[in-house]
Amino acid sequence: MSYSLIFTTAFAAALVLGLLVKFWLASRQVRHVARHRGAVPAAFEHKITLAAHQKAADYTIAKARFGMVEMAWGTALLLGWTLLGGLDVLNKLLLAWLSGGMVQQLALLAAFAVIGGLLELPFTLWQTFRLEERFGFNKMTFGLWLRDTVVSALIGAAIGLPIATLILWIMGAAGTLWWLWAWVAWMGFNLLLMIVYPMFIAPLYNKFKPLDDPTVKERVTALMARCGFRAKGLFVMDGSRRSAHANAYFTGFGASKRVVFYDTLLRQLNAAEMEAVLAHELGHFKHRHIVKRLAAMFALSLAGFALLGWVSTQVWFYTGLGVQPNMTPTAPNNALALLLFMLAVPVFGFFVAPLPARLSRKHEFEADAYAVAQTSSADLSAALLKLYQDNASTLTPDPVFVKFYYSHPPASERLARMTAA
Repeated sequence: MSYSLIFTTAFAAALVLGLLVKFWLASRQVRHVARHRGAVPAAFEHKITLAAHQKAADYTIAKARFGMVEMAWGTALLLGWTLLGGLDVLNKLLLAWLSGGMVQQLALLAAFAVIGGLLELPFTLWQTFRLEERFGFNKMTFGLWLRDTVVSALIGAAIGLPIATLILWIMGAAGTLWWLWAWVAWMGFNLLLMIVYPMFIAPLYNKFKPLDDPTVKERVTALMARCGFRAKGLFVMDGSRRSAHANAYFTGFGASKRVVFYDTLLRQLNAAEMEAVLAHELGHFKHRHIVKRLAAMFALSLAGFALLGWVSTQVWFYTGLGVQPNMTPTAPNNALALLLFMLAVPVFGFFVAPLPARLSRKHEFEADAYAVAQTSSADLSAALLKLYQDNASTLTPDPVFVKFYYSHPPASERLARMTAA
């Protein structure tokens, strides 16, 4: 049996098995949430109304069912691009038109992105204007959605094409160790983006204004001083223009760090609860979770580039995924290798997804513990319950689904640990 056939078999098996596992997990989630829809869990029966609990259950079930359709479509598209020859046809058409070279490679990347985006567009529209609308979360008009889409496409082209050009040039000019230099360029780009995004890109989508609530500002400023955290500013974002969901986050890197509160969050929480939520975010900072995740991203991306450096030289990698590699020096395979690698890695990587999810839940528990030590467990518990209710997050997720997917622990586990603390 040839290496190409072995790789084709492994890829197809992983794709089918992954889809079956995803459907099994989603089905478990739907059944478990539906089974517990009729009554609020005892731990929350005096804090969450039955109507709110049932809305969260219905929203969770609707998202899970929609996700199953989306997964089936995504799998069909992946098969179409790879084993059924879609990417091979696109590459040959562009080769016949542009005759190879950097322009053809960039055209291949751009065409793949545009076609993929158009094929996924119906699901994006349905999720925004049907699913989110049905449960009262979508606040976007079609005009605003269209503006966001155009802006995202322009930003993607303005940022993506230069970095793609650089990576492709390195692949062709830096010899056998090109993958190491490409990794250095990629990491530098990501670090630069962390600085540039909050100052120049995020304002293209939302308006940011300084936090002007004196009570909240005084409390969170004192909290940050106690915790030894410095930020460039405290900002309120008009998240309500697009969604009723609420959140708060840190963004930026180094001197560009800033704290951002959704305006919806300020409407839902009082000053003490806002302080507790920020203390949780500061817990991530204090436990160096961000640094640890950056280090993990550096290590994984280095391994990924090294693997890409090897498989990009193997004919079976291309033919095993339904693509005939270019055989002339004027038509390199670099863009093909990048696309095939990005398509194949998630198929195999899906099976280790529970590991980073488990680590993320551990980090959330640590951040909760830090917040309880700095503020009040009662305030943090009250804030979390409001957020779970306002975001229609189910209180009764399936335990297996949680272990596989959840980056945050379920409400019952978080509140139990806070009570114990």
